[in-house]
Amino acid sequence: MRIGLWIDEEGRRIDEVGAAAKTAEEAGVHRIWFSQRTGWDALTLIAGAAPYTSTIRFGVGIVPVYPRHPIALAAQALSVQAVSGNRLTLGVGSSHPQIIEGMFGLSMDRPARYMREYVEALRPLLAGEPTNYTGERLTARGHLEIHGTETPELILAALGPQMLKIAGELTAGTTTSWVGPEVIETYIRPTIDKAAAGRPRPEVIAGVAVALTDDPDGTREWIRQRFGPAGDMPAYRAVLDRGGKAGPEDTAILGDEAAVAKEIQRYADAGATEFLFCPVGTAEEQERSIKFVLDYAATVQQ
Repeated sequence: MRIGLWIDEEGRRIDEVGAAAKTAEEAGVHRIWFSQRTGWDALTLIAGAAPYTSTIRFGVGIVPVYPRHPIALAAQALSVQAVSGNRLTLGVGSSHPQIIEGMFGLSMDRPARYMREYVEALRPLLAGEPTNYTGERLTARGHLEIHGTETPELILAALGPQMLKIAGELTAGTTTSWVGPEVIETYIRPTIDKAAAGRPRPEVIAGVAVALTDDPDGTREWIRQRFGPAGDMPAYRAVLDRGGKAGPEDTAILGDEAAVAKEIQRYADAGATEFLFCPVGTAEEQERSIKFVLDYAATVQQ
């Protein structure tokens, strides 16, 4: 199981993000991830951070598909692929009604149907091939030429059964949030593997909040205050209920070294291919967590 690191970009200048990316590369992180939130455009952030590094991979998890046509997204993704030296993993997803309908005023009617058409139109464009796609919900006709690019890896944020089916059939895998190892083992992994029959085994990238802390209850409350509203979003609420969790704070790995190591191993045993850890808590706790997770991973892989 590889180790990925989520970098919190909020309130940071590009040189600060670049410095964090360089530190992660020097520490042996396989891939760093940025989120598309209410500040930086995540793909542009990768283009800006890439020159501070040389080998580490970059992932965006995720670009919401509704505001961007496949041709527009492909052009941006391939541009980032070119300037980053072909180190991009492009994550796409449907996002949530609170964002797509509430902020953008767009309909999320039948999101799985729209996502299938979107990915079908997007894939040839990312491979440098023309697309001539006419679906029920989407039309895309065009061809992009950006020299020096390889096809970026494409993954789909999928939690529901229909999205997991699309991820398994059409992409390299999925990335999850607020999902425990028991849900990956009994639901995510078997569902996506079944959909991918005859294709390479899909990636399951498990995004998990982690804190090496002497105060698990206090850190859990910190997570609840900052990320608790995610529990009201339908896709997250469904997967939290599936795992018997009240909120995002209950999916975090919190505690001492032994507790954290035990839970990381549970994700590996459940079938996760990458442990994407999101350091939480105080600045000191986050620094301790990053060092421990990387040291632990290096020890296990020897």
